[in-house]
Amino acid sequence: MIEIWGDGSQTRSFMYISDCVSESTKIVHCDQLIATPINLGSSELVSINGLVSKVERIAGVTLKRQYDLSAPRGVAGRNSDNTFIKQTLGWSQTPASTRAAAHLRMD
Repeated sequence: MIEIWGDGSQTRSFMYISDCVSESTKIVHCDQLIATPINLGSSELVSINGLVSKVERIAGVTLKRQYDLSAPRGVAGRNSDNTFIKQTLGWSQTPASTRAAAHLRMD
């Protein structure tokens, strides 16, 4: 059983910490970006229900979902606009959920 706060339709984006560290280092060493606000993150939105489904498929299980509609669910969705970092540093990212799925597969 998995407890999901809200109805599971809220979306989030995920990023590998190694991607974050690598790009943060590039940002710090880029003269063009001194004192310039910049977004660094994933533009891939994944619903909480979608995330649970992906984990279920990878693990080969089906979880009973219990929705707590009285719990805080946070904002409906949030992700990063990466237009500027793509233009400035050539930022390109493999979606975290795709990379995670590849690492979690067991033969």
